[in-house]
Amino acid sequence: MPGLNLTRTEAQERAGIVAVDSYRVELDLTRGDRIFGSTTTVTFTAADGASTFIDAVTDTVHSVTLNGRELDPAEVSDGVRIQLPGLAARNELRVVADALYTNTGEGLHRFVDPVDDEVYLYTQFEVPDSRRVFAVFEQPDLKATFEFAVTAPGHWDVISNSPTPEPLPAEAAGAKTWAFEPTLRMSSYITALIAGPYESVRSELTSSDGRTIPLGVFARKSLMEHLDAENIFRLTRQGFEFFEAQFGTPYPFPKYDQLFVPEFNAGAMENAGAVTFLENYVFRSRPTDAVVERRAITVLHELAHMWFGDLVTMRWWNDLWLNESFAEFMSTLAAAENTEFTQSWTTFASMEKAWAYRQDQLPSTHPIVAEIKDLEDVQVNFDGITYAKGASVLRQLVAWVGQEEFMAGVRTYFAKHAFANTELADLMVELEASSGRELGEWSRLWLETAGVNKLTPRIATDDAGTLTSFAIEQSAPADHPTIRPHRLAIGFYDLVDGSLVRTHREELDVAGDVTEVPALVGRARPALILLNDDDLAYAKIRLDESSLATAVKHLKDFDASLPRTLIWGSAWDAARDGETRGRDFVELIMNNIAHESDSSVVMVLLRQLGTTLDYFVAPAAARELAEAVGDRLWELALAAAPGSDHQLQFVKAFALRSRTETQLGAVAALLSGDTVLDGLDIDTDLRWELLTALVAGRRADAADIARELEADNTANGALAAELARAALPTETAKRAAFDAVVLEDALSNTHQRQAITGFNRVHDESLIAGFADDYFANVRRVWDERSHEIAQQIVVGLYPAAQVSEATLEQTDAFLADLGDDAPALRRLMLENRDSVVRALAARAADARD
Repeated sequence: MPGLNLTRTEAQERAGIVAVDSYRVELDLTRGDRIFGSTTTVTFTAADGASTFIDAVTDTVHSVTLNGRELDPAEVSDGVRIQLPGLAARNELRVVADALYTNTGEGLHRFVDPVDDEVYLYTQFEVPDSRRVFAVFEQPDLKATFEFAVTAPGHWDVISNSPTPEPLPAEAAGAKTWAFEPTLRMSSYITALIAGPYESVRSELTSSDGRTIPLGVFARKSLMEHLDAENIFRLTRQGFEFFEAQFGTPYPFPKYDQLFVPEFNAGAMENAGAVTFLENYVFRSRPTDAVVERRAITVLHELAHMWFGDLVTMRWWNDLWLNESFAEFMSTLAAAENTEFTQSWTTFASMEKAWAYRQDQLPSTHPIVAEIKDLEDVQVNFDGITYAKGASVLRQLVAWVGQEEFMAGVRTYFAKHAFANTELADLMVELEASSGRELGEWSRLWLETAGVNKLTPRIATDDAGTLTSFAIEQSAPADHPTIRPHRLAIGFYDLVDGSLVRTHREELDVAGDVTEVPALVGRARPALILLNDDDLAYAKIRLDESSLATAVKHLKDFDASLPRTLIWGSAWDAARDGETRGRDFVELIMNNIAHESDSSVVMVLLRQLGTTLDYFVAPAAARELAEAVGDRLWELALAAAPGSDHQLQFVKAFALRSRTETQLGAVAALLSGDTVLDGLDIDTDLRWELLTALVAGRRADAADIARELEADNTANGALAAELARAALPTETAKRAAFDAVVLEDALSNTHQRQAITGFNRVHDESLIAGFADDYFANVRRVWDERSHEIAQQIVVGLYPAAQVSEATLEQTDAFLADLGDDAPALRRLMLENRDSVVRALAARAADARD
């Protein structure tokens, strides 16, 4: 659609013309299942006589009134923008339009609960989708107040950024109108509307300035029995206490609601005072401890955004990284220092840093401060650089300047810029002042360049085992050759009573290609030397030969989880980079995973195990090794403590990896109840996982799926059935799933995601090899016609990554050649897809070496 892709230049020009005072948004949600009424009144100042435009993605525009002057909608509106000619110094604009509900998780999403046929709505506006609900100057630096008036069925609840008022009767039969007080000044992308017969649990807390802050936790009626609201309230109170103390600024908004909504695309969204969460965080079946921790981090992440992002907001999307990185860093810090999740830095190392290292080695890697030319750029920039690398580098910055000095700078930053927009330089000025460190060069090297360094120890000892020299060698990839400063620690570990215990820690600054460490000369060489102990730096690390031997033999014997996780990370890096054989990494996992204490690390290792088996092991050895791993996973499940998290994770992994008749028979016996593992409840969601394993293994069929869905006729059940049907190992089932996604465009965002996952669930990748031609024939059309969320799911999810061959690379290269520079965001995604095949081919070649 013309004008949908706002450029930074256009935004800057518009910000030079317009300053917005207020919006009044009247929404009528009683007009059926396709459209809703949207009337927007905007007051703003402008350069007298200038012209600009306002964003409004609409079905129909009925009227446009500018300063009492009627403009012809046919002339000024193209369905995406409304042109505003001849502005006055002070202006009032009124737009009356019909807008469209979506099923993509963008704009105003509409969902019908199959349990009771009730309708649930929620908004998702980041990056550019408030314009799908009301007319708006859609850019973060044009802040304003927002006054919402919502007409909806009278039995609904309606939640927005301001406290929910008592509704009044409306003209439509059975309808009511909720007239909210104006919000504080904010960007349009953090406004929100959630409406439907949501149920809630209420509480409150006292903020640091003595105000009573009402709290609410919301979910659909059919999920309320599973909502553990007190856990959410406890985490919220812990987060408030920590953040208000660290930031020196009381919570800035009048209330704090947290809403678990259906068919959400992300983990959560930081709408001011009305945070929306992925509904999977309401646990209707037993979750793993890793998922419980992930929910806690997400709760804290969104709460941190109330200050960094909502109170103080980036001027343009090139500073999106700072929003997300700051929230990511602060949520982990808060979890470690003020909740039960004291090992959260271990999880951070295992999950976030692994994500960052992967993203930073893709051909699309970019500096943390990325160049964001337009909205297409930012929509593909919610990546491992923006979140995970940025947060890792912030942790390095805190180590560089000191935590108290860092927080002192942040406190000044919030005090100076409350309810305003900023750029990176505004924060760096305060950090320089509070720390006394000059950060210009640090910022240039870390934030304005791409790539990850590798740190390797260079060690010499005498015959007695005393260190005679110790240096750290730093290298960088040829295409991103920046050598950076690092603040890090070196840990010495020795075996003490059977445990690997840290016996010495040396913290220092590393800079240049080689950094000598004279403080370690003269010390006895320990059993294991660990660079980047405590994980302060952002860099790939390698072990010297002696330390590596100790790590392989005694990985399970570390007395702390974080150093063991750093060893895991180094081993994974080496396997991905083709420095070591994939099958050796598989063996390392299978020999040690039962002794891993951290649930999130176990979850990550099991994912890495699957990736290694499917992509990194040489084809000649892959099948036999995969079957052996399946047998060992079953042995681990049987040996795990009854009722333990390990037992649950190993059973799930075993079902996923089951291939042989014996393995599938064990899965079937678990599902039927013929085999009972003490402490393991075969609950609803686990039943679906076991059944889908049997479906993929030709031990269950469509009739079995239908029976299971009849027993679980819920939204979750429908999603599980979508995946299972797409996993049926027949050409007919795969064609139906592929066409439903690529050709028919009838699935919602979450159903499409499940269909894609099920389509790729195969024991023999040749079953879906023939769809590669169809993929490349349709992918450009999909990109042009679908919304960003839906298109990206298809571009990434249906790429023939399982076809690890030169032929796949040739098809990809031909597509890229035809594409040219016409769609840079699509080009970036396709280059990332291509890299997965290149890396797999290299890893398989390495694995084939003796």
